[in-house]
Amino acid sequence: MGTTQLETVPEPKYWHLKTVLSEALDQDFAVGEVLPNERELAARFGVARATLRQALEQLELEGRLQRRRGVGTTVAPPRVGVAVGGAQHGWAGEGIDGWESVDAAQTLPSAAVLALLGTSADQPVHAVRRTRFSHGQAVAAELLYVPAASIPGLSAIDAPAGPARARAVLRELQRLVLEGQDRSVELGSARADDAKDLDRLPGAPVLVVTTRYFTAAGTAAVSVATYRADTCRLTFGDTGEVEVTPAHRAAS
Repeated sequence: MGTTQLETVPEPKYWHLKTVLSEALDQDFAVGEVLPNERELAARFGVARATLRQALEQLELEGRLQRRRGVGTTVAPPRVGVAVGGAQHGWAGEGIDGWESVDAAQTLPSAAVLALLGTSADQPVHAVRRTRFSHGQAVAAELLYVPAASIPGLSAIDAPAGPARARAVLRELQRLVLEGQDRSVELGSARADDAKDLDRLPGAPVLVVTTRYFTAAGTAAVSVATYRADTCRLTFGDTGEVEVTPAHRAAS
């Protein structure tokens, strides 16, 4: 990795440094390789560590770098392509490349989620926590909120806490006839629990996909799924579904 003079560059120093680092990642580093520490990199390029951090953060956001607990900053593998849509969601479907149920419990959602559900705070809501895997890698953590009124048959099921209870909720949800859905996507920061599920650091960039599922009776469920922004790129097709595709493929 060479050096460069940044003082005469008209664009922001961190942006030019990001470009230089990106070229170095392609030429000098392999996937998974650990970068030198910040002090060494800052000295090598003659920049302040604050400037270096801005460049590294941008490369992380673009999916070129990953910060790993106990390891440091490493070169990220190519982004994983996964589809996000009604047909692919699969309430009860699980597997190596799919959703893995973690737990389910009655909870009091945030005011924002209650507004999406159209329920009041005194009505029971089941929260199902799931993790999504693609090619063996955790790419999303989901909280699926289901009003008790949407799955009245659950009261007759004696399922223990944990994944078994989560699967029981999903099986009951599978019985519903959905008539539509809407979805929003926004950039956010990983909360502590999501960061742990996704092997990220708290505050890492994430994509939050919020989906409402409708039946003839109203909102049946609300999903809040947190996707790794360094791993996933969301694109919208003609069907209205969201697809996560590798960045380099989308740009070609």
